[in-house]
Amino acid sequence: MNFPNLSCKIEIFCTINPSESKEKLETTISNIFPYSKITSNEFSINAVSKELRSFEKIYQFIHNNKLQKNFLRSLEDNLKNDSTWFYLNKQAAFVEQIAICEEFDESPLGPIKVSLTSSNIDRIIDWIVFD
Repeated sequence: MNFPNLSCKIEIFCTINPSESKEKLETTISNIFPYSKITSNEFSINAVSKELRSFEKIYQFIHNNKLQKNFLRSLEDNLKNDSTWFYLNKQAAFVEQIAICEEFDESPLGPIKVSLTSSNIDRIIDWIVFD
């Protein structure tokens, strides 16, 4: 896989519900977003990466399942200045599956929010969806 040489900040966030294991959620996020630095407290998990290769599993899933239009719509709808974001279904991510959520409440335990920020955000969106 060829990653463009573009500066990007990937931020991942999710809340921890009382019925959820913080450790399992941390593992879930590290499985979907390798190369990210995870921090957490008793209520939420945050992860950050500055490496586009952290997006490899998402990229492969989008292209293997021909979901480019779904992700493009979400990325463009949430585009503002030099950043965009989308939601992932937390339960699907737990079993290492990728499922985009259009709305916050589509994921019963709350989604995982993924934000991308870059001065080249249009090029990064093009890479995610079209390359």
